[in-house]
Amino acid sequence: MATKTKLKRAHQAAPPRLADKGGTRARRAAERRDAILSAALEEFSARGFAATRLDDVARRAGVAKGTIYLHFADKETLFQELIRLELSPVVGALEHASHADIPLRIFADQLIEIFVREIFGTRRKDVIRLIITEGPRFPKLAEFYYREVLARVMEAVRGLIRRAIERGELKADALARYPQLLAAPGIVAILWDGLFDRFEPLDVRALMRAHFDIILGDRRSA
Repeated sequence: MATKTKLKRAHQAAPPRLADKGGTRARRAAERRDAILSAALEEFSARGFAATRLDDVARRAGVAKGTIYLHFADKETLFQELIRLELSPVVGALEHASHADIPLRIFADQLIEIFVREIFGTRRKDVIRLIITEGPRFPKLAEFYYREVLARVMEAVRGLIRRAIERGELKADALARYPQLLAAPGIVAILWDGLFDRFEPLDVRALMRAHFDIILGDRRSA
């Protein structure tokens, strides 16, 4: 009787152990995927998209090259996932902020903080710099970035600017037609950081505030 009870208990305990093994495998697979993406960012940033080899990514990630193909079809897919992983959270934050019924000046201040903290202060700026430098040679990557990042941001910003015009905050619709104007200082800051920061460091927050004062009006006179 005791033996049967022990066997029954062992049989009942088996499924959780199998589930635990499955959970461990899934966790390890996720960790390997994260390591691959992190290594890819390092390699792409150092070498550029064209010169980066998956062998180098695998070596830096500490995995076999074949492991990369378990998660990503090719180098282009890996780069696209890097764009989605790094920038989708920021795009989502901007979309959320743009839907709030707030004055355009307050949104501009939020945009500055999001850019400085979540892009310029992180490796995300390297992803954007890669698109700027590699996009002309790899139009599919530029198209993916436009669809996943720029188009969403511009749609959100245009909606906010149209509401600002309706409230009388803006007299002209230039910003609605050219929302790229809001992003201009961010692009300048990323390019400057990569090329000239060692000669003359840039106060990015102050640069963006000065830019918005020019296009929205000096906040001190508001």
